[in-house]
Parts: sequence; C-alpha cells; structure tokens
Amino acid sequence: MKRRREEEEEEEEEDNSIDDGDDNASLTNDVDDGKNAEDPSGIDDDIDDNKPKEKKKKKVRKLKVSATEDFNAKLQKRGIVYISRVPPRMTPSKVKTLLSDFGTVTRVYLVEEDKTVRKKRRKAGGSGGKRYTEGWVEFESKKKAKEAAEALNMNRMTNHKGSIHYDDFWNIKFLKGFKWSHLTEKVAYERRVREQKLRIEMMEVRRENAAYIAQVEAGKKLDHIEERLRKRQDKQGGSSAAGNKDAAQETKRRKIKQKKPVQGDEKEGVSLFI
Repeated sequence: MKRRREEEEEEEEEDNSIDDGDDNASLTNDVDDGKNAEDPSGIDDDIDDNKPKEKKKKKVRKLKVSATEDFNAKLQKRGIVYISRVPPRMTPSKVKTLLSDFGTVTRVYLVEEDKTVRKKRRKAGGSGGKRYTEGWVEFESKKKAKEAAEALNMNRMTNHKGSIHYDDFWNIKFLKGFKWSHLTEKVAYERRVREQKLRIEMMEVRRENAAYIAQVEAGKKLDHIEERLRKRQDKQGGSSAAGNKDAAQETKRRKIKQKKPVQGDEKEGVSLFI
C-alpha cells in the first residue's frame, strides 16, 4: 500500500512538472511573438515620414581651365563692324539676317533714338515706331567682318525694288582692335553719366522747390501779421473815434481877442474863451 501511494505521488509530481514546463514554453513563445510583432523597421518608416524632407543640393558645374581658354581664344578671333546710320524700320533681326550672308553673326547691338525725338515725331504726325541711330555687329571671325565691311560700304542694302530699304545705303566700317568689352564699358559709362545728370537735375529741382516753399511760408507769416495789425487798428479805431469827436468839438471853440481891458485886468489883448 505504501509503495502504491509513493508511486501515485511520484506520477502526480511528474505531471505537474510537465504542465509547468508547457506554461513556461507558452510564455516564452508569447514574448517571442511580441518581439517579432514589434517591427522596428515599421517604426522607423513612420518616423521618417514625419521628418521634413531635405532639399536636394544643386550640382555646381565647375568650368575647366581648358574650356575657358578655348572660349577666350574664340573671343580673340571675333571681329566687329560699325554701322554709322540705321535707316527707319530697320531692326536688329533684319541686320543680322542681311549680314549673315557673309559669315556667322554672334551679337548685334543697335542704339535707340532719344525719347524726346520720338515724342516730337509723334506730335508732328509721324510714325511712333522704334528707330535706331547707330549699331555694332560682331562676326565670328575678323576676316569675315572685314570682307563684309569692304563689300557693303556705300552699296544698297537690298536689290529688291519692292523693299522699303531699296534706296538705303550701307555706312559700315571694320573696327580694327575693337572688342565687345570696349562697347559694354562705353555703354555702362554713358549710363552712369546719364544717371548722374538726372541726379543733379533732381537736386536742383528739390532746391528750387524748397526755396519756393520757404517763400510761401514767409508770405503767409507776413499776411498773418498784417491781419493782426489790421484787427488791432480796427479795435483801437472805435475808441479813438469818440476821442476824436471831443477833440474836434474843442477845436471848434472860437477865440476872440479883446482890445479893451476887462475889469480887474490892466493888460490888453487878453484872449478869453467864450
């Protein structure tokens, strides 16, 4: 009996140990499942979505020394011609198309006429379109520029009789040793001179305006002083009028000289007021 009881107790202890092992295993599995369920990569994705996106930096292209040297060499080979007169209705695009027959034209610059001249022409009933006075044209090679100047100078601009510029002649000259940088410097200098003149004129106008305003203010002060004096004289005039009447009455009294002495007076010629 004792042995049976001991055997039954041993079997119960073994069953309990097996159940505890299963519970611990399930707990470890649950923990492992929780760890696997929490995906760190998903959390990082959410954080990255909330962060502001960084702007991509623009790539700065650095110029090579060889490229700059080639460009400077090309600039040295270019030639410029000068047009002393630009006829009406001639535009930079037309000049480029007409001169491109002799070679590739790189740049064209035409000087616009003064605005005051344009306004006068409009008032006189003329056209209000843009007109140009002179211009510079740059060719890719000096040789082509020289050939174009020699071929076109004092010749018709076009041989088409129906064209507007059929009766216009080229006044063109090749500029030896002249560069486009010289032209830009000249234009910048003229612009600075123009701005300085305008600044000086504005200063003179402001001075004249300030002097005029000061004279107006002084005139207003003088007018105010005169009005005050006039009012004061008007006030004093009412009281002085009564005094003037009394004085006039006193002056109206007649003086009579008596030749005969009055009793008690031995002097003759005493005047008495009656």
